[in-house]
Formats: sequence, C-alpha cells, structure tokens
Amino acid sequence: MLFSSLYSIAQKPSPSSGRPGDWSKPYKPFRIAGNLYYVGTDELACFLITTPQGHILINTGAPGSAPLIYSSIAALGFKFSDIKILLTTHAHLDHVGSMAEIKKITGAKVMIEANDAPVLADGGNSDYEFGGKGNLFEPIKADSLLHDHDTIKFGGMQIIMLHHPGHTKGACSFLFDVKDGHRSYRVLIANMPTVLDEAKLPSMPTYPDVGKDYAYTLNAMKEVQFDIWVAAHASQFGLHEKHKPGDAYNPKAFSDRKGYDLMIDDLKKDYLRRLNGKSK
Repeated sequence: MLFSSLYSIAQKPSPSSGRPGDWSKPYKPFRIAGNLYYVGTDELACFLITTPQGHILINTGAPGSAPLIYSSIAALGFKFSDIKILLTTHAHLDHVGSMAEIKKITGAKVMIEANDAPVLADGGNSDYEFGGKGNLFEPIKADSLLHDHDTIKFGGMQIIMLHHPGHTKGACSFLFDVKDGHRSYRVLIANMPTVLDEAKLPSMPTYPDVGKDYAYTLNAMKEVQFDIWVAAHASQFGLHEKHKPGDAYNPKAFSDRKGYDLMIDDLKKDYLRRLNGKSK
C-alpha cells in the first residue's frame, strides 16, 4: 500500500486550538494566492507552495493525514511525489503527525527551527508540556536546522522563517511573496502564540524562558507587515467565513489585518491573565 496504516486520527483536544473532531474531516483544496494552495483538513491547515523545481509543503496534519493531503494535491493537478521540502509551524502532533510518512514516500527534505528539532526527533516525547509519555507521532530527524530570519531558497521562492517561540520552543511563522496575473502578495503563514493550558508562567522547569518567549512573540508578531495571512489552524484565520468550497479565486478574502491584530491582542490579554496567576 502507498500509505501505511500505522496511525489513527487522535480523538482528543488539539494541543494548539480548534475543533478536534474536524482534524480528519476533508476540506476541498483551493488556490489561496499565486502559487500558494490550501491542502489541509477542515481544521488543520496544510499549505502547498508550487514551483517549477518541485513543491514545498508546510504542515502535514495529524497522524493518518497523508492520504487526504495526497488526494488534495492530486485534485489541484499537482504531483504528491514532487514535494521536495517539508516545513512546519511547530512540532506538535496535529502539525507534524504525518511528516515521517510523507518523507518516506517523497524523499523530501525536512527543515525545522532548531529548537523544535529534538522534539521532532523523539516523536514529541521531549515537548515541554505534552512530553514524557513516549512517542506521540513517528519520530523524524531533520535534514536541515533553521534559525530566526533564515531564508529558504527553492524554485524561485524566498521564504523567511520567523522564530516565534512560546507555543513550542521552536514555533515559527513564514513570510514570502507570491504573485498572480494581477499583482504580488506578501504572505504570512502565522503561528499564533496560544498559551497552552498547562504552561506555567513566567517560568517552568521544562521551559525556563516560556514567559519571556511568549512576550517576545506577541510583540514581534504585531510588527510583521503582510498583504494576506493564514495560520496553522483554519479556525484561527477564519477559513470557513472567508472561503466556502467552490468559491472563486479571491486572495483579498485573506487580507484581514484587523482580524489578525485583534487575535494577537486577545492572545496577549490571555497571556497577561496567566502571567498574573488568573485562569481563563
């Protein structure tokens, strides 16, 4: 069989956000802007960047998501086997769960922010909140380590990796340009810094700088300039309100700066509540 049956979709609350029941629900793939496409599930966002030299896949969903991503890419008219680079916004089960399987099938190069590489390599066992319980997903060793403001150059693309720690030690966002027949767009794939339920602020033994990192990220993300934005979870960037299956190509639907700023402001309020010892 092309795809292994090693995993079933985890039916438990997402370690990031969103609706866990929709982790495995298909969502019709579509073109976001230029050569950027949505190939994820109803809730877990996966993004395909196509180039003449091969493709870049950002996030791979939960374990068991590879067949769905395969089908989505094929429905758009592209080849799954042409994936050459695998990236992720952070090393949690719901975003790297199928990365090892996709690498085995495609031979793509795995690139990850250096602080999340150990978590990826031990299947999530060293994650500062969810670790200590053995493998949560199939371990995978990174082929290349990324650091803040590194540029991934491939197929004419120049993708800037922005280190936005807190949610994980190596959480990151991606900033790059795409273009269509009308104009170019500065795109941000944002890793929204939601404060995890068991995170202890301002510090905890497994992540001494967790409070400082969240504060840095919340401030840094407000300074990022872009034309359109999306995020690691469909619910975070309002996918279902901005795009319905079958809608015409419309990059402007994702130009929601106001929504982005409001979400960062809300996350900062939550962070300050938690920092002051108050529950949600």
